[in-house]
Amino acid sequence: MPLAKPTVATIQDLAARYPSKQSAIIPALWAVQHEQGYVSDEAMSEIAEHLDLPPSLIEATSYFYSLFLSKPEGRQDVVICVNAPCMLRGADDIVAYVERQLGVRDGATTADGAITWHSTIECLGACGGAPMMQVDHRFEENLTPERIDAIIERLRKDPLPGPPHIGEGDKPTAAPAKKPAKPRARKTEN
Repeated sequence: MPLAKPTVATIQDLAARYPSKQSAIIPALWAVQHEQGYVSDEAMSEIAEHLDLPPSLIEATSYFYSLFLSKPEGRQDVVICVNAPCMLRGADDIVAYVERQLGVRDGATTADGAITWHSTIECLGACGGAPMMQVDHRFEENLTPERIDAIIERLRKDPLPGPPHIGEGDKPTAAPAKKPAKPRARKTEN
């Protein structure tokens, strides 16, 4: 499936913005993932064309970073930390509970396509709130079975994620749209 015109325009703007087109690879991958939900092989080829870079460079970058998905996943992304601090505070029990509640194994997507979940040994950086998980790039800390049930219920009722990093009790606010930064012009001698 060809990329949508706004995504192509974003990639072309990125190519013009950076002094090296390689600097635009990661933002271009994000633009594609935002549009399609993942980055297909065809999309990587199209990014390579728009950035005038070898497809292998786009592929290597995409496959290196685990945040770029290579296949469609659920509407909501859940990552449970099982690193040492979370493990010491019950992460293994949390993983088992989530697996039972969702009815799918680690790395799988629920039958309704709502939630894909993973556990990771990579620290997510919220050790003070262990055990914790990240839901669509938002931290959910001090997990208990009751909190997990509430989170799952919320995810099933609200299929579209809100702005990232909004915790319980925080109110989302509309941020003013920012224009993309323009490259700095080089000074010329007169």
